[in-house]
Amino acid sequence: MTTIKLHNTLTRRKEVFEPLERDRVRMYVCGPTVYDRAHLGNARPVVVFDMLYRLLRHVYGAAHVTYVRNFTDVDDKIIARAEETGRPIERITEETARWFLEDMAALGALEPDRMPRATQYIPQMTGMIEALVASGHAYVAEGHVLFGVESYPAYGRLSGRSVEDMIAGSRVEVAPYKRNPMDFVLWKPSTPEQPGWESPWGRGRPGWHIECSAMSCELLGPRFDIHGGGNDLMFPHHENEIAQSCCAHPVREGEECFARYWVHNEMLQVEGKKMSKSLGNFFTVRDLLDQGVPGEVIRFVFLSAHYRKPMDWTGKKAREAEAVLRKWYGQVGRGCGRDARRDAPGAGVSAGVVAALADDLNTPGAIAECHRLFQAGDAVALRHALRFLGLMGEEVPAWAAAPTVDLAPYAALLERAREAARASRDFSEADRIRALLQEAGVEVRMKKEGVDLVPGPGFDAGKLEALK
Repeated sequence: MTTIKLHNTLTRRKEVFEPLERDRVRMYVCGPTVYDRAHLGNARPVVVFDMLYRLLRHVYGAAHVTYVRNFTDVDDKIIARAEETGRPIERITEETARWFLEDMAALGALEPDRMPRATQYIPQMTGMIEALVASGHAYVAEGHVLFGVESYPAYGRLSGRSVEDMIAGSRVEVAPYKRNPMDFVLWKPSTPEQPGWESPWGRGRPGWHIECSAMSCELLGPRFDIHGGGNDLMFPHHENEIAQSCCAHPVREGEECFARYWVHNEMLQVEGKKMSKSLGNFFTVRDLLDQGVPGEVIRFVFLSAHYRKPMDWTGKKAREAEAVLRKWYGQVGRGCGRDARRDAPGAGVSAGVVAALADDLNTPGAIAECHRLFQAGDAVALRHALRFLGLMGEEVPAWAAAPTVDLAPYAALLERAREAARASRDFSEADRIRALLQEAGVEVRMKKEGVDLVPGPGFDAGKLEALK
């Protein structure tokens, strides 16, 4: 069996992955708060953990892997959006969740096995909060229930910061009813206009952090293998999840509580700068798709950077990615045909691709292996690799499929011009034909035995009219 190694944020080192149960791998990843379109930064963890999901399924078998990613559908941002638009909250969350799944599917992401919504697990949340109150880890104050961080000595282990450092550097609102500035809300009261549920502490709604702890416990158990997300969630969200989950479900001394491996991806930049509406470089995945950037191109750019390194999205990278994919798809189309349905997504995948991914999700290494397969002319192996990486589905994408225009007459025309040029030593006509072909988006490959014409990025058959 392939040995997988992952960098564990909790221990700050790369470790051999060993599931808690031999034939059962469980992974939880924090999902979106559904009030608007997913921006490009939201898509990075989706692609990263989709790639890990694919690897785990390949190594352990699809039936032995459970991947859970939640939807936060009760949140102050959602309430604010409903107030701004006058639309019911349920309409907003249903629509936005559907948009999210459609946009992520366009990036080649598989849907997780379970996609729980926070509002479906309120009883589990209130039950966990009651247990924390009963054990002295949480307290009730002015209609709120708060977790007392001082009750958990290991608080700060994930982020590597002491409580004192966190207080000094935080922007957490210090409410007068908090015993410690870092104590966080488990339950808060709702006004009559706000969504709310009855609880032992009055009508209210859950805090953000308790959602993931309750849902992961219900669907994966109190201890599971992998918890993932962007590194912006490390503090306070994941730190708080650990504290409340470990206190609600204590383990024997020496055992790791809650999640065994913590995996975090780095953030995304645009043209070297943090994505921001004020800088004018903020856009959603749908913006790019509507502008004609294929989902496979977006995914390729993401995979070209290691998940623990900052990723810089640039227009140049997108153009280069499209050019590479067109070449690869062209080889697959010529060597295998467009239809790839006869092969399962992981069937026959190159050992080099699997080895790269097994080494802490080294996606740049997997891309390098695809380059090697292309150079070797191994269209079948390249097709397997592309499908495994989520860069190709059942067929070569329509946007990259080779055009039906017969380029053989143009190749013969250029070859005749070359022969005439050899005799006259005047290459002007051959150069003119070659320039027109290139302007039409045709890659011209001059060989001793003849001319090979390959449609490239931006191929425009209409421009070939100038050669008739």
